Order: sequence, then C-alpha cells, then structure tokens
Amino acid sequence: MIIDAHSHISAPVDLAAYKAGLLASRGSHGRGGVKISDEAMMVALQGEMAGASFGLGHLPYMDLLHHDMHAISPRPFQMMHSEKPSIIVQWFHEEVNNAIHQQTVMLPDHFFGVAGLPQPCGEPLDMAIAELERCVNELGMRGCLINPDPYENNGTKAPPMGDRYWYPLYEKLCELDVPGHIHGVGSRAVEREPYTLHFINEETTAVFGLCNSDVYKDFPDLKIIVSHGGGAMPYQVGRFEAPTLRAKARNPEVLLFSERMQKLYYDTTLYTQKAVELLIDVVGVDQCLLGSECPGTGSVDNPATGRKHDDVVSHINEIDWLSDEDRDKLFYKNAIKVFGLKNVKSRLDKAAE
Repeated sequence: MIIDAHSHISAPVDLAAYKAGLLASRGSHGRGGVKISDEAMMVALQGEMAGASFGLGHLPYMDLLHHDMHAISPRPFQMMHSEKPSIIVQWFHEEVNNAIHQQTVMLPDHFFGVAGLPQPCGEPLDMAIAELERCVNELGMRGCLINPDPYENNGTKAPPMGDRYWYPLYEKLCELDVPGHIHGVGSRAVEREPYTLHFINEETTAVFGLCNSDVYKDFPDLKIIVSHGGGAMPYQVGRFEAPTLRAKARNPEVLLFSERMQKLYYDTTLYTQKAVELLIDVVGVDQCLLGSECPGTGSVDNPATGRKHDDVVSHINEIDWLSDEDRDKLFYKNAIKVFGLKNVKSRLDKAAE
C-alpha cells in the first residue's frame, strides 16, 4: 500500500474565485460561501487543475504513480495568512477545509483530510485552534498544516517554533491526538525568496527552533511532521551536532542535535534519490513518511530517469540498504501510526487474514 502524507487539494476554480472576491472586498460584502457539486468536484479531480501544467488530473496521477491514498491539505501558497482583516483569512480557510471534507466523503478510500489553519499574522492562535477542533471533531480530519511564518516573509519575524506562543496549539494537537505538519505558506519577497524557497528556509528554521527548545519535554506526545525533508537541516546536521557534542562531554544527559531531530517526523518530498537517502540515513526509517506533493511542483518528466520527478516511491525502492519492512514503514505503516488511520489499518488487517 502507498499512502502519500503530503498532497494538496485539486479543486474547481470556484475556490479561487471566492478568494478573489474576499480580497477585492476585504470582507465588506459578507462571508458568502462556495457551493461545489460532487459532479463538478469529480471533474476537477479527473481533469487537469485550472492554471496548472501537470498534464493529468489528481486521480489519474495517483494511478500513474500507484498511490492508494493521499493526505489532502490546502495548497499552502494560496492561504494568505498575512492579509487583513483577519476575518477573510478565517472564511477562506473554512471554505477550503469544507472542500477537502467533501472530497474525503466522496472518495474515502483515496483521501483523508489535513486541515488548513487560519493563522492571521500578529494575532493569537485562538482562530486556528477553533478551526482545528471543528475539522477534527466535526469533519473527521487527521491533522493540520502549521505555518511557521504567518507574516509571509514581509520582514516581520514570527516567534520560533519553540516559543510559548505556539504552546496552546501544541496542547490542542496532543489533546486531539493528531499531528501538525509544518509547511510554509506564501512569500511577499518574491524577488529574493519566492515561496517555494521560503518553504524550505522556514522548515529549516522550524526544526532548529524545536530542537533547541523544551517543547518535547513539555509535550512528549506531540507529533510534528516537517515538510520537504526538514528543509536543509539533514544536510547541515553536523554544524548543529558539534555544540551538543561539547555539551554532552560536560553533561552525559544532554541529547545530541541528531537525537533531538529524531523526535520529529519528516516527509520525503524530495525529488532526487540521493536526497531521500540522506534524509532516511540521518533521521531513521521510523521518522519518515512518504511524501511527494503530487500533482504539484515535481510533476514533470525527468529525462535522467524516464519517470516523473515526483515518483518518490521509485527513489525509495532504489535505496539498496532498506529492508522490505523499512519500505513498508515508509510507504504506509508510519502514516497509519502518525495520523491514526485506524480504518485503514483495520482494512489491511482483514485483507491479510
């Protein structure tokens, strides 16, 4: 079985039109809403997403890569956390989450939901926590995205992920027993740092902030997934290991930076075999979940391999030191554990009988 822990919604243009209306009116016309029929939603899932160049719709692309299930979340660069007034951020997130829920009801064997959180920049996390509760308790979603930079790279810095600003959200994640998936949103400094680069930089910073904090002492049951293989951190781990080696020489109870990294989970949304192999080698098989973000950035032919760039399953299969059990963990067992997919586990157990 193949479960992709990192995928984003493919939906009709209705959501984009709704967002455009909110931005144009700044909410002065009221909340409004989005009504998408199941038929229109299926057309969007079967056909190429509007404005994209993937060549295939979401469902045909899953078939092409032999994926069984996707964790569906909002397309992050759309989520406008730095826009004002904050009410339009809330309304748009609610409509996107409703569309995700609609897809999970339509295709429960293909999709499970991961909520987007309205995180208006400079405000407490009350709005985000309320929407998380709604999405888990009412819509059956199994996790949420967390944006470490709600200011969207506008020059103001958000608190590091180890700061107590984030603690109410961590507490709620533990209470609901769902993971938070760290993924950046947009970037207002596109000339120097477009959003796809900003994602990676923010994920690197998030790992650093979490590993140099008391978060896992205070929330030992917290489940955090970091997108895109933890940003640059697996590649740079030695730079941060050195200070902890010195500290451990003075106090044997100090955890090395690499050991702290192993308290987090990471998706394999990396588009080269060597990068995927490095991630698994640094953090361990048990901390990695298959991710490919498809259809998306990597959905293009790779002339070097003759496959799609985001065919991460093939990258994993090419790592010769992984056992069959290791691959099972990466492909589906870790996702079942981290997201609490009891219905999927039950289905697999019955099939094995």
